[in-house]
Amino acid sequence: MKIISWNVNGLRAVIKKNFYEFLEIYNPDILCLQEVRAPEKELEKIELPFAYKKFSCAEKAGYSGTAILSKIAPLNLYEVQLKDHPIEGRITCAEFGNFTLFSIYVPNSQDDLRRLDYRQNNWDKDLRNFLHQESKKKPIIVCGDLNVAHTPIDLARPAQNTMSAGFTKEEREGMTKMLEEVPLCDFWRMRNPDVKDKYTWWSFRGGARSRNVGWRIDYFLISPELEKAIDSVDILDEVKGSDHCPVLVATSIANSECPLREHHTR
Repeated sequence: MKIISWNVNGLRAVIKKNFYEFLEIYNPDILCLQEVRAPEKELEKIELPFAYKKFSCAEKAGYSGTAILSKIAPLNLYEVQLKDHPIEGRITCAEFGNFTLFSIYVPNSQDDLRRLDYRQNNWDKDLRNFLHQESKKKPIIVCGDLNVAHTPIDLARPAQNTMSAGFTKEEREGMTKMLEEVPLCDFWRMRNPDVKDKYTWWSFRGGARSRNVGWRIDYFLISPELEKAIDSVDILDEVKGSDHCPVLVATSIANSECPLREHHTR
């Protein structure tokens, strides 16, 4: 089974570029999207080769939004709205027999860091608590644009970006807490501990992508008990169409009713 996550920077925009060609070449069983950036009624009109679809959309037009598209029948497919947070369509969930999958688009702290306090003290904390509770039910896979380069090896120019959104001390500490407290494993980095110059986002400015001046801010985070069930993970940096590239995992997890472990009852 192949699961791909991609921040498409506007689904309608990428469809006019290479989206259907991408689907034909990589043929994902499950596709998780971020920044779909359109009303649900518009997205539902788009022809997509997936039997099961869920779009989570923002109240603000042309902003944010996530989706999960699946050829495999989930037990449940729904939007998650964290309590006391703006309706921005940032979490879509698909529950399968052996795991629960989340497509997530984490708020950007913005160039002047005006949203950093919200990100650090509200969003990160509430997301971490939510995922911790979900991981007690069954193993989880979290994928998407988490808007943070966790370590200096995850961006091309760490020294110049210590006060930039996505690489502040606060955001990086928030990522560490999520990995430790949920707990979760950054699967690509676990498989590629010393690999440099491998990124998932490049600014549109200054030819950053052609020069590979990028950031790795798109992830697959998995419950530790799933590690042996993930066969491979790849950053598909050859795929254009967005300022982000897709990330792919291949897994031998079966979509059965039988959990990999007993559910916690507390």
